[in-house]
Amino acid sequence: MQSTPDSRSQRLVRLKARRKLWLEVHLWLGLIAGAVLVVIGLTGSVLVFWQEIDAWLNPDLMTVHVPEDQAVYRPLDEIVAAAKSAMPPGAAPGFTYYPRSPEGVFAFFYQEPGVAQDTAGSLNVFVDPYTARVTGSRVFYDGRSYFGNCLMGFVFKLHYALLWKEHGVVLVGAIGVLLVVSVLSGLIVWWPLTGHWLKALTVKRRASAERLNFDLHKTFGFYSALVLLAVLVSGVYMNLPDQIVWLVERFSPVTLPEKIRSTVIPDRPTLGLDQAVAVAQSHYPGGKLSVLNLPTEPEGTYQVCSQAVEALRPYVLDTRCVYIDQYSAEVLKVSDPANGSGGDVFIQWQWPLHSGQAFGMPGRILVFLSGLACAVLYVTGVIRWLQKRRASLENKGQPRSG
Repeated sequence: MQSTPDSRSQRLVRLKARRKLWLEVHLWLGLIAGAVLVVIGLTGSVLVFWQEIDAWLNPDLMTVHVPEDQAVYRPLDEIVAAAKSAMPPGAAPGFTYYPRSPEGVFAFFYQEPGVAQDTAGSLNVFVDPYTARVTGSRVFYDGRSYFGNCLMGFVFKLHYALLWKEHGVVLVGAIGVLLVVSVLSGLIVWWPLTGHWLKALTVKRRASAERLNFDLHKTFGFYSALVLLAVLVSGVYMNLPDQIVWLVERFSPVTLPEKIRSTVIPDRPTLGLDQAVAVAQSHYPGGKLSVLNLPTEPEGTYQVCSQAVEALRPYVLDTRCVYIDQYSAEVLKVSDPANGSGGDVFIQWQWPLHSGQAFGMPGRILVFLSGLACAVLYVTGVIRWLQKRRASLENKGQPRSG
């Protein structure tokens, strides 16, 4: 049964009324959370390339000479021993970045010992892979000070917690949820009900300043929406992991790293890092070593991560992490897109999506640009609101403020 012109007209009226409601939602969410989005977006753009920026700012710590005669890494256990020698008593290396280039260093992260979890800082030790020489150490971020950090540590704290130690992480996560709704409501408002797609997708040439501002807002919003949604949803997971995992588990089971435990065997020596890496690569060869997680407690595990794993290319996400019992050398879990539940794979995607690393350099550039787009969207949105507010006041016959 074909619809009549009157029924189509009535439907359009109803849709426009609904869009007006969504416009109000989009407006107030943008005004309330938009300024935070600018901070999160711009710092996020910086963090897309944080390791490159960090190395450029700290060449003495992070750049080493590559031997011409024998460019071979020292044993990993020797490198770990060197890192431990530069740490205070009671500290243990945990999260570790493998060198990103021939001139790169091992970057060890460890928690400040003897300090409560909520106030402990994160510290670094850097080790030359060819000589096992410590090139230096630093405070990555200070758990008790807003400014006792290196630059990248400061940017990280600003990005994920707005420098608010007590409640910033939860606040940013909650704002992220509001911003997801803001992006979705923006798409609803943008949708051309009358079918004028070209007008909706382009910026009008030789337009007035007011029209140009409007077109910039709608086009930047549309073209960045998909990336923004991916970054915002993954960011909400980073800040509110327990809540997101609970939600995901309504649909599919999730095995979190902290649930994977070694079985303590009394009087048995633990594996060395060289042995753990050898076990991981013997069971699951391929790829470039990227991250090593060392056990920091008796039930902890070795986590050996590789990227650019050829066998995973069909899955797009080509990163694999292998969890190994530190006593028995048993492979406890393999975390990659080819293994695990749907919930596991969903969680595995979150960090690569958030950082853009899931799609290599093009993905990182897209995430970088989406962070810049946040500032454009907020500024043009506020200007649009002021323009409409001024017009409304003039229509009511009220004098213009200012």
